[in-house]
Amino acid sequence: MRIAIGLEYDGAAFSGWQSQPSGNTVQDVLEEALGRIAGGRIQVACAGRTDAAVHALAQVAHFDATVERPLSAWVRGVNTHLPSAVAVNWAAAVPEDFHARFCAEARSYRYLLLNRPARPGLQAGKVGWCHQPLDVEAMQEAAACLLGEHDFSSFRAAECQAKSPVKTMHEFSVRRDGNLVVFACRANAFLHHMVRNLVGALVYVGMGRHPPGWLAELLAARDRRMGAPTFDPAGLYLVGVEYDARWGIPSVPAGEGRIIPRDRLPLV
Repeated sequence: MRIAIGLEYDGAAFSGWQSQPSGNTVQDVLEEALGRIAGGRIQVACAGRTDAAVHALAQVAHFDATVERPLSAWVRGVNTHLPSAVAVNWAAAVPEDFHARFCAEARSYRYLLLNRPARPGLQAGKVGWCHQPLDVEAMQEAAACLLGEHDFSSFRAAECQAKSPVKTMHEFSVRRDGNLVVFACRANAFLHHMVRNLVGALVYVGMGRHPPGWLAELLAARDRRMGAPTFDPAGLYLVGVEYDARWGIPSVPAGEGRIIPRDRLPLV
């Protein structure tokens, strides 16, 4: 039986999603917890392999169970064996050909950037930080060129394993809420470090280092060396994964209401 699960986690506690010899990854602790309920080894696949220190509010994963358990066991039972920084929110039986990654039609991310002179204290590890004033209107103007299908090579990590750098950006917005600047993006898929590299470039525009048109130039150049440094992972959140209704995945909208940014920690 194939089971899909939805989970959230604090990325600061882990060395990313993907299993590593150290064992300190979301995949490692999740597979161990699932294995305790299943009574044997379980392997999981996820919708988006987040990096170290990147958070998730609505990650989706799937696994094959060789034993029958009530769906509640894959939620409450598994959670009893997970560290406090990660929790399963729901479980659903899905068709055998469902795949959390390859069946996903779109993914949504938010980046929360604290924009004030003093570094974060209570929000440390939960937000990025820029001490210089940012021109959000210029950043939004620059981001407009990202919509549609483009080659995002200029925003792709060198170690990216994606077969193609061409992705379709459905939404990208930049707005201010008090001391926080919120970046919201939705695309069919993202390259390795793509969101953090886009945020880094937009911050350069916001600081006045480049005009808004610079982002379009970067996009056309298809050269990562011309871009800004990769931004801090702490403020990045995977907030939604979308699937066709035939898969029976619970609908978890990634709208603005899912995050309450004004000087608070992100909340579901």
